[in-house]
Amino acid sequence: MDFSYSPKTEALCQQLTRFMDQYIVPRIREYNDAVHDGHLPVPFMEDLKQLAREQGLWNMFLPHLRDDEPGTALTNLEYAPLAEIMGRVSWSSEVFNCNAPDTGNMELLHMFANEQQRQQWLVPLLNGEIRSAFCMTEPDVSSSDATNITTSITRDGDDYVINGRKWFITNAAHPNCKLYIVMGKTDPEADTHHQQTMVLVPVGTPGVEVVRNPTVFHHTAPEGHCEILFRNVRVPVSNRLGEEGSGFELAQARLGPGRIHHCMRSIGAAELALELMTARAQERKAFGKYLHQHGTVGEWIARSRMEIEQARLLVLKAAWLIDKYGARAARKEISMIKAVVPTVHTAVADRAIQVFGAMGLTPDTPLADIFITGRALRFADGPDEVHLQTIARLELKNSAGQLAETSLYLTPPLR
Repeated sequence: MDFSYSPKTEALCQQLTRFMDQYIVPRIREYNDAVHDGHLPVPFMEDLKQLAREQGLWNMFLPHLRDDEPGTALTNLEYAPLAEIMGRVSWSSEVFNCNAPDTGNMELLHMFANEQQRQQWLVPLLNGEIRSAFCMTEPDVSSSDATNITTSITRDGDDYVINGRKWFITNAAHPNCKLYIVMGKTDPEADTHHQQTMVLVPVGTPGVEVVRNPTVFHHTAPEGHCEILFRNVRVPVSNRLGEEGSGFELAQARLGPGRIHHCMRSIGAAELALELMTARAQERKAFGKYLHQHGTVGEWIARSRMEIEQARLLVLKAAWLIDKYGARAARKEISMIKAVVPTVHTAVADRAIQVFGAMGLTPDTPLADIFITGRALRFADGPDEVHLQTIARLELKNSAGQLAETSLYLTPPLR
């Protein structure tokens, strides 16, 4: 296994870092003020997107990007460090058209859309002209298991009729959101993994109601984590994505690379928290000593560095496996990173907040937002417990043939 960054990736990392330092970091306050005043998208976003595209920092997350499509095709391993850099500023990925959930939706459309769907939805998404949402999670069932969803998609002649309630639908409050990809059940009598289908629902279709945009830790996400009601929503059968009954398979295809993106952005946020903690520990004194000279704070810095390095290597291994063997071969590692990285993210952010004291709770630092994001990630794409069960199941399956050999290490051996 070789996780080293290629010269191409190193050059892109340097270019992206310069772009962030020159154009994004200086506008963090401007962005926050604009969002606070109700301006979304922020006034300067389109200018930054145009500049990023001109510099080739565009659509870098699609390994199979075609020659006639805008962007820079990178493998998951090549893209991972770029996602980490973007993760230092929560909104920066939109500048490069690399923001979730649009990235996952573009991957789905890239793999499974027909030509008409590509032209209507994928092309404007690749151009950064519209935003989109992925509607799977439901409030009344454990949606981490996609087979549990209850939204119905019923065939009626040449139409599908959709009824159900979704929530935590990211992007649904964004004014540029024009498409919902909705997952529901078309055949409850089919086997468990072939009951679901995905359909494309244009924003503004009659019967779609955005009920609310709930806060997260009393924090309002401007793009939204919305609750949406679908009441007798009618779309043509031609809006189906892929084959009927293929929804579960499509969802799994979408989640593999997306978890690499999530986790590397999460590591970028943890890195920033560690940098802030380290700087604060060297400039602040308590009881006559700098904070880092107190044993506890020094240990926090050390543990944070070790945990981030371990988490990053695990994500890079998962990215390498996906590139080489596909997401299915990396399913244990994908679950591992999803359980490990958000926990590291929140642990490092919590230590940094403690080092900053009360200031760490305020908007004077990004630490409160970093912590909230990390805590929410412990639910996004499945809660920790689901991934831990997956890891345990695969570990037990892999060890089934090793019991006899392992027993030789015991005295007396197993019989």
